[in-house]
Amino acid sequence: MATRQVRKSKAGKRIGRPGENDATDVRAEILKVSEGLFADQGYAATSLREIADAAGVNPAMIHYYFGNKEALLRAVLEKAIEPLANMIEAMKHADAVAPEEIAGQLMTLVARHPKLPYLIIREVMLPGGVMQEHFAQHLAPRLGGAVPGLLEREASAGRIRKDLPSSIGAMAILSLALFPFIVRPVAEQVMDVQLGGDHLDTFRSQISEFVKRGFSK
Repeated sequence: MATRQVRKSKAGKRIGRPGENDATDVRAEILKVSEGLFADQGYAATSLREIADAAGVNPAMIHYYFGNKEALLRAVLEKAIEPLANMIEAMKHADAVAPEEIAGQLMTLVARHPKLPYLIIREVMLPGGVMQEHFAQHLAPRLGGAVPGLLEREASAGRIRKDLPSSIGAMAILSLALFPFIVRPVAEQVMDVQLGGDHLDTFRSQISEFVKRGFSK
């Protein structure tokens, strides 16, 4: 069966319902553009028309894929964190998991989505954040909320120190892994802490080693 092709308007925007071969690319582009605009400008200041223009699609196509702006923001967050959520879920079933591995995976995620910390701060952490309730109920338990349980298991098995409360240990890992990316513009300019390109691997290994020593018995 032939797939329906996405037509383009004179302005270059995609119009009409996309075929199977185009749908994945169109949806991915909308999510990518939305992540950047929501992080830079905030949810309230970003319109669907602005997102559509940046993605090169008709606004109706955003409604077709996501329904409304809030659902689009949920999809942006869920797509960005899904790999990490799957990784943490796999760790729950692993025989052992090192704290430094958790920190390393967190840094890898943020390096792939450098604007994700700003988005979470804007729409989750600050008062009135539109995603605060959704994140707390549906996303956080699969991410940082699962880390204390992992650490508790490792401590009970005698693989890491037992005198550090798992909740404090989890907070330390999250802080060390994520905070540098939140303050990245200042850190790179003022403190000469480089987080891009080849520097990322060095930084990640140094933080991972710091976490490893902090949890050693």
